[in-house]
Amino acid sequence: MPILSMPGMRPVNMGELAADIMRESDVIRVKARAPLDSYPRSLIDRLRYWSEIAPDRVFLADRGQDGEWRRLTYADALDKARSIGEALLARNLSVERPVVILSGNSIEHGLMALGAMMAGIAYAPVSPAYSLVSSDFAKLKHIFSLLTPGLVLTAYGAPFADALDAVLTDDMELVVGRNAPAGRKTTPFDDLLAVEPDRAVDAAEKTLSGDTVAKFLFTSGSTGMPKAVINTHRMMACNQVMIATALAFLKDKPPVMVDWLPWNHTAGGNHNFGIALHNGGTLYIDDGNPTPAGIERTVRNLEEVAPTLYFNVPKGFEMLADHLARNEKLRRTFFSKVELLQYAGAGLAQHVWDALERLAIETVGEKIMIVTGYGSTETAPFASTTTWPVTRPGEVGLPAPGLELKLVPNAEKLELRLKGPSITPGYWRQPDKTAECFDEDGFYRIGDALKFVDPDDVDKGFLFDGRVSEDFKLSTGTWVNMAGVRGSVISACAPLVRDVVLTGLDRNHIGALLVLDFDAARKADPDLAKANEETIARHPCVRVEIQKCLDMLAAKSTGSSNLVARAIILDAPPSIDRHEVTDKGSINQRAVMAARADQVDHLYAEPSPTHVIVADGKAAL
Repeated sequence: MPILSMPGMRPVNMGELAADIMRESDVIRVKARAPLDSYPRSLIDRLRYWSEIAPDRVFLADRGQDGEWRRLTYADALDKARSIGEALLARNLSVERPVVILSGNSIEHGLMALGAMMAGIAYAPVSPAYSLVSSDFAKLKHIFSLLTPGLVLTAYGAPFADALDAVLTDDMELVVGRNAPAGRKTTPFDDLLAVEPDRAVDAAEKTLSGDTVAKFLFTSGSTGMPKAVINTHRMMACNQVMIATALAFLKDKPPVMVDWLPWNHTAGGNHNFGIALHNGGTLYIDDGNPTPAGIERTVRNLEEVAPTLYFNVPKGFEMLADHLARNEKLRRTFFSKVELLQYAGAGLAQHVWDALERLAIETVGEKIMIVTGYGSTETAPFASTTTWPVTRPGEVGLPAPGLELKLVPNAEKLELRLKGPSITPGYWRQPDKTAECFDEDGFYRIGDALKFVDPDDVDKGFLFDGRVSEDFKLSTGTWVNMAGVRGSVISACAPLVRDVVLTGLDRNHIGALLVLDFDAARKADPDLAKANEETIARHPCVRVEIQKCLDMLAAKSTGSSNLVARAIILDAPPSIDRHEVTDKGSINQRAVMAARADQVDHLYAEPSPTHVIVADGKAAL
């Protein structure tokens, strides 16, 4: 149902999602009322379609060495993908000897992915952080051992030299776009493009089926070593039809996107890359990110290109909003054509939400619809969304057509399980992990909980209710909803606190290890502009602000289940090598507590050490 006349909001054509609910004893099943529309065999079929319908339309664009946009049309993408596919087939690569891509987003990355899919050869984009941030390369070694790749691509070789030394074996060919690492035999990427496509790649493409493995995407590793999630052609192709059903405006005209989300994650590599390809859109690869240096590049790109829909993580929207407030050129370009803003990964802070709406009204006289979605690497990723403006944190809307949800009582929550054509068949070469993640009816155990917005009206959608495995009991037997308490702390302490590790299992109160947003904290006092992280964490002005926030939160608490009684500000951020943080910034709660066990003990010491902040609800009254 198109939203055409909501007061004060730019009209946008959204699909109409509705659901049917079935109850079987204490188990609840929910599925979309409308069936899933027909979908292509593979996204490669969409590449061929758009190369015929709009051969000269730009599909991908990135910044070249000279800083200017390099543009790749649909026709060129098809031709080059066929050459790459032919070259890969000549190397006897397969799902058993796949292609591994170590680079970030680029035209070379995109072409290698398309060429591999066309040839029926699996590929795996791997987080650059495992090569460039990690020092022990433990996760990278695990990934190479699991996949046994036959060919490795890095678009820009030299920075990856140490990582390549740690994982490459003699039977792995290294393909490099430019700046090859010294002292190592490499194949120039241009050599693959120079191959004349023959019958082999066309014959391989004809054998593709929905069950053919297209790629492996790795889980974040927040609870252990990353697992290789099998992504089939069917998963990716039908998921795009699910998305276009909900975001109906994608069918009206080809989307234009400016996007930095990494292709080694499902949100960037499946959801966003797929939206452009499936709908004949143009994806400008943003070479920025939500860091002080990266946001400047994002701003430059958004000053030049007006997106029609825009995705980001909450931190990215926060940093962008700050620039939008100060940069009229950016503001006018950004809001000129955009029909939808979507965030994912965490809750969007209210002050950021308010700023985006206020700036849109000031610039174009109307708000832009803001939504969020829900899914995981194992769900391709799109599983549910709102097709109406979100009114509260945690709304995840209704399931996509073709998916069935099963809600199973688990302690005090409803554990979510999913089934449908977009769900992974399992984890590569880990049958034990696969068996653990599916129930007796073949539903994928995602590990999350949902609750109804309105128990009497399923069409009002669902709210995310945390991870069922992360909730814990205090020594009194009181359950703590980890996601709810964590979210309240981050919201109360915004923008100073980026994340929170909660403690309290079998203890008498909730404690918190606070992960600062050091960039935001540096703005709290002029003395902190160039301070290091330890100095910031211990600075009196930061401690005073955090104390105020925790006192206010304590004043609103209703009991021990949501009272954060004590907190410590971490003076060093979580480490990727200690598995405390994933490559995308997600916190591994258990790893942080294990690595900082002494600080956890300090939260429960009597008397309380001086560096521990003790919340006082009465002080806030």
